[in-house]
Amino acid sequence: MYLLKYLISGFLFLLPFLLNAQVAPVLSDFDKKGEASVESTTNGLLVSWPAGNNQLGKLTINTKSGQPLFESFQLEQAGEAVTIAKNIDPMFLLTVGERDLSKESGWNIFFDRTAYKPHETHLVQLEKSHVEVLSDGQRSVIKVSDLTAGNFSGWLEVTLYHGSPLVNIAAVMHTEEDAKAILYDAGLVAQDQVWNEIFWSDTEGYLQSKATNQDINESENLAVKYRTIIGESEQGSMAVFPAPHQFFYPLDNAYNLKYVWSGENYRNKIDGFGIGIRHDLMGDNRHVPWFNAPPKTDQRLNFFVYLSATKDGQVMEDVKKFTRNDQYKPLPGYRTMASHFHTEHMDDILTHKPVPDIPGHVKALRTMGVNIMHLGEYHLAGNPRDPGPRRLPELDLMFAECERLSTADFLMLPGEEPNCHFGGHWMNIFPNPVYWIMSRQDGEPFVEDHPEYGKVYRVGNKEEMLRLLEEEKGLAWTAHARTKGSTGYPDAYKDEAFFHSDRFNGAAWKSLPADLSNPNLGRRVLKLMDDMANWGERKYVIGEADLFKLEPDYEIYGNMNVNYLQLDKLPKFEDGWQPVLDAMESGKFFVTTGEVLLPTFSVNGKGSGEVLQLEKDGKASIKVNAQWTFPLQYAEIVSGDGEQVYRETIDLKDTQAFGTEAFTFELDLTGRSWVRLEIWDAAVNGAFTQPVWIE
Repeated sequence: MYLLKYLISGFLFLLPFLLNAQVAPVLSDFDKKGEASVESTTNGLLVSWPAGNNQLGKLTINTKSGQPLFESFQLEQAGEAVTIAKNIDPMFLLTVGERDLSKESGWNIFFDRTAYKPHETHLVQLEKSHVEVLSDGQRSVIKVSDLTAGNFSGWLEVTLYHGSPLVNIAAVMHTEEDAKAILYDAGLVAQDQVWNEIFWSDTEGYLQSKATNQDINESENLAVKYRTIIGESEQGSMAVFPAPHQFFYPLDNAYNLKYVWSGENYRNKIDGFGIGIRHDLMGDNRHVPWFNAPPKTDQRLNFFVYLSATKDGQVMEDVKKFTRNDQYKPLPGYRTMASHFHTEHMDDILTHKPVPDIPGHVKALRTMGVNIMHLGEYHLAGNPRDPGPRRLPELDLMFAECERLSTADFLMLPGEEPNCHFGGHWMNIFPNPVYWIMSRQDGEPFVEDHPEYGKVYRVGNKEEMLRLLEEEKGLAWTAHARTKGSTGYPDAYKDEAFFHSDRFNGAAWKSLPADLSNPNLGRRVLKLMDDMANWGERKYVIGEADLFKLEPDYEIYGNMNVNYLQLDKLPKFEDGWQPVLDAMESGKFFVTTGEVLLPTFSVNGKGSGEVLQLEKDGKASIKVNAQWTFPLQYAEIVSGDGEQVYRETIDLKDTQAFGTEAFTFELDLTGRSWVRLEIWDAAVNGAFTQPVWIE
């Protein structure tokens, strides 16, 4: 009898689809006992999910061919439903170019001028041949096939996050062809007027708006703050924005390249009025590598939508919470440090350019909550290889400016990317001002007292470079390892004495290259981190920005990461900053994009950088206190035994947006010599710890 009732119920659900020649949805992986529900409608199906604050989100999908896919987005509270938007389509433009794989760096390439090579832009086409709704932790996922664009194909994926009116819309595309690089534009498009007014935040953070008129509103690209465009309808608003970091492929400059658009006939390729996100094909007009798209990888061309019953752009405040207003949250016992900036501020002074009392890069980083800025000055300017007459005054200028601009909760630290003697590119930092020259001629002393600058070093080879680091307690590490000017490094010098030294701290992490198929960022250096640990080296990885000019109106946050150093108090410049180096060389920090925070982490009570004496049974209790904004995706416990790398992946899709939790993971670490932890969220933001060493 139960089976008969089940069959009748299923037949009644499918009957409307059969009568209207619609695509019947597959629900075999949908939890019918969960908080979300699926109902049949005249034109397709209605998916409802708990949207937080006693609201119910409702998305009606039209499965009929030739009709807008999203029949309506609604929010319901206390039985009253408001329609946020109706009869709109997701839109994707996929631009496909060529990747140069002939160079040693391979897919890790940065110096690729993809934008200057032949490329083609395709409108992604949707044929409604298959619809599936499934449950995946605290989210409901709708898959619609098939998508095609040139030689790419795939499916549309709509993710509804329980506990929030947050939606992710993704064109998941792959190709069989090799050596492809891609960009994408995306958004929502309507043939009839849906939005009466468009809102955005200008680059100074002030809300702006314009009324819509589809007869005259040609599409417009906008420079904005918070990467968000908002469409307001009669009954509410919807904000469209990208993943805050994954959306940005690596560039030298964090220019604001007008990453959102609104209006009619976008790029002369889209019929109708739309709002969305975009990439500038030419980037910063330097090296423009775009995104990697290796064959048979599922590239997620995606964007987020946030629904609200509010008007006048108030939903912007909800969107800003996902990046904490593009700021790094203060944590007790920590100070934030950002590294590797080629601002060439000193060159501006040397060339007598107008310099404000507080330069733009200082304003920008202080506003973001950066406490420590570590420079990489004189990279493309100044005279770093000068034997002394120009070099020493330039160092003196850098020290003076760093001291002048260090105040209250901000410390500017002198630093360079010397790229001499060791091989490849590398960064340095000393705990106080150090005058040194990058060469030494026969007969010149290694160190001497200068009448104006005091102790001055002359360094002629790698042995003397290490000696300088040892005598002045400095640190060095590989910049942009295994790519750019460090292609092949640190592998090429991993057996050198300077690399074995505790003065060589490890390497630096950045999201480079970019690949939209990965659930995390910066795999290039995460893999190196594991390799170095398996080499038997106790090395650490700090986050690096590797950016040039910065101004407050640039898109800095999306291109940044930050290090949370365990410091109770920020050192004063005049007292030296040895505590900063102590935290770095002892692994007392974690790296994050900003959205995921890891205030505490331990393995059997030992924190990152510490040594654990493992019991004979090999059992380990890994504890981490995590804070997040976007719903979490997964945690990964990474360990090694000197030869292999082991990964234990923990699904965290049962989490909702904006949470704090003390996680405990039990693991057998028998035979392992190190272990570390990563956590990543649904927008591919994340954080990772430094290793705990096991003996």
